[in-house]
Amino acid sequence: MAHFEEWLKRDYHGEMAYLERQKPRRMKPESIVPDAQAVIVAALDYNTDRPLSTEVELDPKRGWISRYAWGDDYHDVIERMLRPWCAELEAAAVGHTFRFYVDHGPVLEKVFGQYAGLGWMGKHTNLIHPERGSWFFLAVILTDLAMTVDEPIADHCGTCTACLDACPTDAFVAPYVLDARRCISYLTIELKEPVPEEHRDALGHQVYGCDICQDVCPWNRKPLPTNRAEFLPREGAFHPKLIDLQSMERETYQERFRGSPIKRRGYERLQHTARLVQEGLERD
Repeated sequence: MAHFEEWLKRDYHGEMAYLERQKPRRMKPESIVPDAQAVIVAALDYNTDRPLSTEVELDPKRGWISRYAWGDDYHDVIERMLRPWCAELEAAAVGHTFRFYVDHGPVLEKVFGQYAGLGWMGKHTNLIHPERGSWFFLAVILTDLAMTVDEPIADHCGTCTACLDACPTDAFVAPYVLDARRCISYLTIELKEPVPEEHRDALGHQVYGCDICQDVCPWNRKPLPTNRAEFLPREGAFHPKLIDLQSMERETYQERFRGSPIKRRGYERLQHTARLVQEGLERD
């Protein structure tokens, strides 16, 4: 919790003002569920057997979209799974509350996931499981039912700095500390303004999000691909042609990316980033 507070004080969250605004609730689960006693953390793998971004050659005609956004929006997928599960829990523990969040509530999912034994916090600030790597989504259920607590997994990053060394924008100020303002995922998803001039050359082929720090992680060398149908690449999401993204009609964009995380970026901003990426690749 102290780490999160210090991170906010240093403004590493950039324009994600909701993190600061919701800080009191994020720090105290009991402010969400009165008399909260436990947090149930669920993980859902989204890896597929498609290549990593670091395994494909840079092509001035093609861009890259983050692995998590190739298929359906994970919020919708996981919510459909958790809603009936929580209903069963409430029926089994009458009088108790079970409130779930899928990356949209004032909770520290990764912190809870670490203490729930789903992995250790890697130097790239993502949870790493010894068998699953880091290709999984997190969701939490807050409850006022007392439960047995799991044991955390020890940190196994050791002296490895592969993720830190590979970051094109040097977004890691230190191991386990990410300055989101420099992170390509933040710059191409969260930032409302165009990508700043100083970071454009570092985009490479990244149009939406970035997986480089996870792609180079040794713990992601042999994760089991789940190939869940919901997360398999839909049309236009895997290694897309940059000209297609730039020339796409709004109606096509709406149809192709309906129910996709890519809609978060917006039509105009996605096209603008695609233009920046193509210009940068052509210069190289």
